[in-house]
Amino acid sequence: MEGVVFVLIVGIVVHCGAVPTTSPSPEELTKAQDYLSQFFTGAGVNAPGRVLRISLDSFEERLRKMQEFFGLEATGQLDSQTLEVMGRPRCGFADVTRYGHFDSQPKWDKPLITYRITEYTPDLSQSDVDATIAKALKLYSDVIPLDFEQIDSGTADIMIMFKGLAHGDFSPFDAEGGVLAHAFSPAEGLGGDTHFDEDESWTLTSAGSNLFLVAAHEFGHALGLAHSQVQTALMFPTYQYVNTEGYKLQDDDREGIQALYGVRTEPTEPESRPQPPPDRCSRTVVFDAATSVGKNIYFFKDGYFWTHSRSWDGINMRSIQVAWPGISSIDAAYEHKRTNTVTFFKGNNYWKLRGNTFLPGYPRPLSDLGFPLYVTKVDAAVHVSFTGRTLLFVNSKYWGYDERSGTMDDGYPKFIHRDLPGIGNQVDAAFESKGYLHFSHGSEMKVYDYMRRRTIRTQSNYKFMDCK
Repeated sequence: MEGVVFVLIVGIVVHCGAVPTTSPSPEELTKAQDYLSQFFTGAGVNAPGRVLRISLDSFEERLRKMQEFFGLEATGQLDSQTLEVMGRPRCGFADVTRYGHFDSQPKWDKPLITYRITEYTPDLSQSDVDATIAKALKLYSDVIPLDFEQIDSGTADIMIMFKGLAHGDFSPFDAEGGVLAHAFSPAEGLGGDTHFDEDESWTLTSAGSNLFLVAAHEFGHALGLAHSQVQTALMFPTYQYVNTEGYKLQDDDREGIQALYGVRTEPTEPESRPQPPPDRCSRTVVFDAATSVGKNIYFFKDGYFWTHSRSWDGINMRSIQVAWPGISSIDAAYEHKRTNTVTFFKGNNYWKLRGNTFLPGYPRPLSDLGFPLYVTKVDAAVHVSFTGRTLLFVNSKYWGYDERSGTMDDGYPKFIHRDLPGIGNQVDAAFESKGYLHFSHGSEMKVYDYMRRRTIRTQSNYKFMDCK
């Protein structure tokens, strides 16, 4: 049924005890009838707030279906265990067996789906919301030939907002508790739109409502998935927290979404596997990135990095994925000694680390730093310790970032060749060492006096690799 909205409902979980011998109360019978009318009508999915009355003749039959669905003894009798299941947190539309699709199997008929977040929750930073929504959508783009792009203006395929109570779609939320979110199946207009109840407490942990898990479930509906009977599936009707670290779609969810869209044959990250170890002593070696880390300097190249230590002779090489799982290669990096952090850039995202551990809330989009949306990659970065500014290089221009205020400096971007004469038009890698900045482009390294704006000397990159 195209254009239908689906709601995620959370209720009070009653601990299951012995099955009473007394008959259910009138209130319990009413609750059960409403539940079966909404979720086991046998006539497709009902719109939120619309409860269809069923006759007493069909009550027992539908109760058996409900009990069978949840693995209960199909007695057709309204016992305490059945009432307990009816009270569990769940999503508010009809249930099916294994993965399911909607009537007429609506789906998106284009490879790129846009989404826009029009109203954010104050419970989390905008960058955390952006990153979490992108992470939830990536669950699907990893396994089907669909890509998702966030836009910041105009009408997107999937419009996303956090709003309480009535919010313009004839399906008002119900304050804290109850309905957490709802989404529309693929279609024009409201199709795919996903709304989150702002009266909930949105988190990235096991407390409150975990945004990643709720969003991933709702985006399943927005892409065309209905509910599954497999209890471990993301699309199972009841909501429960699971560890989100490294979370992937379960087999049932993956089979369901691939039945609609097919299997993604090309990797979402072409550089996910490191190339054969590069030759550090090549006279033409080009660095992807470089940064100081304590007393060491790290040079990044093709999925690997070399550690140049001042305290011992020799170069150590490791795989980036082994050292920092989740990142296959690095575009740029810089150290901020005052906060004892290192920042990695890859594509449109960046990460902060302390030691070898990623700080919570990352990755974040480049726009969180103040970059305009057309910037999708940082070429090089270096923190200038005596100014407190970080220089961020993109193509032929660079930005100045104030670490204390967390904002870009006014007057940027500036052209590299005009403001930093002598280093050329582009920078591949940069780092600070012994009071000088080092700018690498191609196979050459410029040792630069930043205060005087002049190059001290030029040398080959391989000279840093302890090569004869």
